[in-house]
Amino acid sequence: MEETLQKMDAFFNPHSVAVVGATKKVDKAGHVIFKNFATNKLRGVFKGELYPVNPNEDSILGFKCYPSLTQIPGEVELIVVIVPAKVVPSIMEEAAAKKVKTAIIISSGFKEVGNKELEDQVVAIAAKAGIRVLGPNCLGVYYSKTGIDTLFLPETKVLTTGEEVVATPRPMPGNIAMITQSGAFGVAALDYLTGRQMGVSKFVSFGNKCDVTESDILHYLLHDKETKVILAYLEDIKEGREFLKIAKKVTVKKPVVIIKSGRSAAGARAAASHTGAIAGSDKIYDAAFLQGGVIRARDMEEFFDIGKALAMQPPAMGKNIGILTDAGGPGVMTVDECEALGLTVERFSEETLQKFQELKDQNIILKIAATSNPVDLTGSVTDDMFVMAADLMFQDPQICGIILLGLHHMPGLREVYIDGIVKIASNYTKPIVMCDIGETEMALYTRSRFDKLCVPSFESPEDAARAMKALVTYGAYLKKAGCADEYMEAFKKACVPKR
Repeated sequence: MEETLQKMDAFFNPHSVAVVGATKKVDKAGHVIFKNFATNKLRGVFKGELYPVNPNEDSILGFKCYPSLTQIPGEVELIVVIVPAKVVPSIMEEAAAKKVKTAIIISSGFKEVGNKELEDQVVAIAAKAGIRVLGPNCLGVYYSKTGIDTLFLPETKVLTTGEEVVATPRPMPGNIAMITQSGAFGVAALDYLTGRQMGVSKFVSFGNKCDVTESDILHYLLHDKETKVILAYLEDIKEGREFLKIAKKVTVKKPVVIIKSGRSAAGARAAASHTGAIAGSDKIYDAAFLQGGVIRARDMEEFFDIGKALAMQPPAMGKNIGILTDAGGPGVMTVDECEALGLTVERFSEETLQKFQELKDQNIILKIAATSNPVDLTGSVTDDMFVMAADLMFQDPQICGIILLGLHHMPGLREVYIDGIVKIASNYTKPIVMCDIGETEMALYTRSRFDKLCVPSFESPEDAARAMKALVTYGAYLKKAGCADEYMEAFKKACVPKR
């Protein structure tokens, strides 16, 4: 591993960690963060050495406490800093003397509040010592595999009723990396991803990014075998040319989805007061993302929907989409949204139309069913009808992807079709996404079953269409870059269920 990647790896796989500002006071961030590490150490997840640093304590949670970094007897690879901003430069001087590799500065009170001189001082000390710095004014890193958890927000809280509830969830392991300039957005993302049972490979909140930037993290994640899709919330981009250069390398291997805030003048002003971000022209960002193969999400819902689709399904190698439904209205809505997004919903080939006609002639599907695209199997749909129709649509060489609208209300429909369609889909390298409208128990169950089987499910036809649009966009980018075949081979090996 090259030296720059080795240093970045110390944020996620350190052999030793010192928490500077660890405390026994349970309502302080220093306590929450140290408790995260101590708990993971006791569970056997974090296997490195752990040192609390606080001159006013002898021990914390059973761990011997040290008055300063320089008095720790062993080596220290990573420090997590949670002290007042004015003290941080002296801590960094100690880190330099201790030959620390990396630092996560949780503390705020720097550039984001106009205190740029203090932040520059920290940067200068770190640069001279060769220390990579994440932050300041950030949440830091969450990586479940090695027990790195610098989220200063408690996992559970006790309500006034005495009931303990999950407050800041830690997501299950997965293949989506989440990086964010905003800590608050990052916490919301973790909550959303956990609730939707979407696993996370690595989470990084970098705040003011005085040293480590989005480009550094993208470069690291390019080589991370656990990460398949990268989601990023950004307010500005440092060194645009370097970002574009790295983005082009990353996006031919794994998709990158960005939600870029600060689009309006007022939003840019808010970003400046939040992380000290200096937002540029939004049109320039659009052009850069397009050139770099980055998919830009318009809002938070689309951001996660796109990430979900790209993590579960292969990209589409064309824009003509087949629509399979058991309800006419939602089918029409899906067609409208596809057309609005620049996708096409063209009639099937003559061969496919003939095959559907044969099914009608044999009374396997109803004669009144519409079968020219979209396919509407009507409210009399059965599991077998859905599976056979999906198979015919996948076979059509003119169809590049399928949107399935399987409304669970239909009397002849059981959950058997779910496994049937997933099995059929695994024989092809065309994407399929599904929609089941509703929030009752059966709708939630149906969507959950599809999600667990790597077919992304959505709550509305429009969401499903937007997800398919992202798969089409990424497929077109890969074809233009000349690496579609290589990507698809890698996808087939990694995908569950196997394709």
